[in-house]
Amino acid sequence: MAASPAEAAPPTERTGPNHGLRIFLIWLPIAVVADVLLYWVYGPHMPPGTMSNSAASQQFDIKVMSVLAAPVMAFVLVYAVYAFVVWHHREGDDTDGPAIYGHARIQATWITVSAVIVLFLAGFGTYELAAPGFAGAGAGEGPSPIWKPNGDPLQIQVIAQQWRFTYRYPQYGGFETTALYLPVGQPVQFNVTSLDVIHDFWAYQLGVKADANPGVNNVAYTTAEHTGTFEVRCDELCGLWHGAMFNTGNVVSVSAFQAWANKTEAQLASITSMLPAYATTYDPTTIAQINKAMAKAGIAGANGYYYPPNDPEQP
Repeated sequence: MAASPAEAAPPTERTGPNHGLRIFLIWLPIAVVADVLLYWVYGPHMPPGTMSNSAASQQFDIKVMSVLAAPVMAFVLVYAVYAFVVWHHREGDDTDGPAIYGHARIQATWITVSAVIVLFLAGFGTYELAAPGFAGAGAGEGPSPIWKPNGDPLQIQVIAQQWRFTYRYPQYGGFETTALYLPVGQPVQFNVTSLDVIHDFWAYQLGVKADANPGVNNVAYTTAEHTGTFEVRCDELCGLWHGAMFNTGNVVSVSAFQAWANKTEAQLASITSMLPAYATTYDPTTIAQINKAMAKAGIAGANGYYYPPNDPEQP
């Protein structure tokens, strides 16, 4: 008995190119090259650099996240370009495209890869923020730090005021100055506060950033690993001359720092005696006393009385 035409027909076979394989073969080398360039070529130059342990930790975090993000971005771009080139509308072809059905293997792969990346980043980010020594905000720094570096860190108090930063060194008599010096290789504890409005202490190349709030002592740790200069800026809009509230800090050798600190302590001894006793925060009623000491030191500033020389209005 002869078979019917339907029974005799051969099974349907795939026709046309395997677009998924094509896209994969285009994407793979692009993703590998992008990751190599990001991690080994551009990575060592990523901000904020490696001037301190906190900065180096942040640079490493950015490199890792970039390496994970680049293949995803490359896939999106490759797919978009491929679709534009291969599946764009052609003149005279007004037929509908083939019906699209679910593909369990592709869906499962997409969900699995996405979940692995997201969960890894969540765990990696939590560890990097919480692990002692990385100086992230989540590491317990702030008003009540839950850890501190080994040894006895150098204490530097950052006092923000419209529109200057001044710095007190309690381990050297508590003198206050606009100069910021750090010794290389020694842990530093910044105690950040404000005399007036909310400011933000941002030592960019050190990877240190802490809000300066009146009546609050926010702690930030770092250890400078290379000598050189770094920029300090206020990163919280704080009034008319917010944009002029910046200065340059210096990382020097331990011997150079000791010489500078001892010399400055002796030079400012008479002015230091006029200052209120060192404390992590200052009562607003002591600001006039601080201003008086600053004026004697030749430092214009504090409590809104600093005007850059180019301002037409001077107090």
